[in-house]
Amino acid sequence: MAESFFPEPLLRQAEEVIAQARARGVSIASAESCTAGLVAGCLSEIPGASDVLACGFVVYGNEAKERLLGVPAPLLEEHGAVSEETARAMASGALEKGGIDIAVSVTGIAGPGGGSIEKPVGLVHFACAVRNGDVSHRERRFDDAGRYGIRLASVAEALEMLRESLAR
Repeated sequence: MAESFFPEPLLRQAEEVIAQARARGVSIASAESCTAGLVAGCLSEIPGASDVLACGFVVYGNEAKERLLGVPAPLLEEHGAVSEETARAMASGALEKGGIDIAVSVTGIAGPGGGSIEKPVGLVHFACAVRNGDVSHRERRFDDAGRYGIRLASVAEALEMLRESLAR
């Protein structure tokens, strides 16, 4: 594969996701907080990704999550930005706002600061929403991986969720 910012294993994952989406005739979007567009960026490294990659939402702050994806402010206040509830709302919002078939979301704490005992650095929530109404969720804890490692591991997990949803 041509030179890229992304490691080869991530590019292979992205290539598989793009091929699966193309074969199924579905469109994809991402809704990203701690990865700040890296999932969409990785997918867009694949030639022809525009056949299926419709859009990406970088919603780093809560106001952006509310305004761009329709995540309810009370949900954010009650559960916080890094939570299963927010990840699910982000994926569902991207699905609707993007007018697409499958959306993946990522929200977490990449560090080095910002963590707490309840929500430590490395905690990341993922969700994948599918047009038929299914919304899956995953929580991962990428301990001691550093900011770069946590963000790249999060891209890999988001791509894996897309791949699994596309395989169903």
